[in-house]
Amino acid sequence: MVWSSARDAGSYLWMSHPSVGVEDHSVGMVTTGPPTPAAPGAERSRIMRGIRRFDTRPELLVRSELHRRGLRFRVHLPVPPAPRRTIDVALTRARIAVFVDGCFWHSCPEHLHLPSNNRDWWHWKLGTVTARDRDTDGLLRAAGWSVVRLWEHDDVESAGARVEELWRRRCHPPSTSAP
Repeated sequence: MVWSSARDAGSYLWMSHPSVGVEDHSVGMVTTGPPTPAAPGAERSRIMRGIRRFDTRPELLVRSELHRRGLRFRVHLPVPPAPRRTIDVALTRARIAVFVDGCFWHSCPEHLHLPSNNRDWWHWKLGTVTARDRDTDGLLRAAGWSVVRLWEHDDVESAGARVEELWRRRCHPPSTSAP
C-alpha cells in the first residue's frame, strides 16, 4: 500500500525533468512552458474530454467507506486560498482534506507509465500536476488543514480507517488533565 509518504519524500516526477521550471506559488503553476506536442487528432480529443475529473469510482468508494464509518463531509469544496482547485472530500469540522489521486495523472511511483507519443510533453504535463498537488497541500497546511492523499489503488477500508483515526485525533484530542 502506498500513501503520501512517497510524495513527501520528494519523489516527484517534475523535480528531475530539465524542461520544467521553478514553481510560482502565487498562482500554483510552473513557469516554464510545455514542449510543443504534435497536434492531437479528433479521436484523442474526444477521449480526453470523456475522462472524469470528479466522482470517479475510487473517489465514490472512499466516500462510501467514510460515510459507512459515520463521518460526514462535503465534496468538491474549493481550496480556501485557491478557489479554482477543489478538495475531493472535506471533513470541515476537523479540517481534513482528502484527495483520491489517479495513478496516471498524479504520477504514482508504483504505476507511472509515460505514453510513448509526445513523451516530453507528457513528462512536462504530469510534472505540472504533481507540482500543483504539492502547492495545494502547502496552501491547505498553511490554512490549518491536514491533507490526506490516497491513490486510486489503495485499499478502501485501510484508507477509511486512516481518515477516521485522523478525524478522531483532530476532533477528540486526548485529555491532558491529570486524574
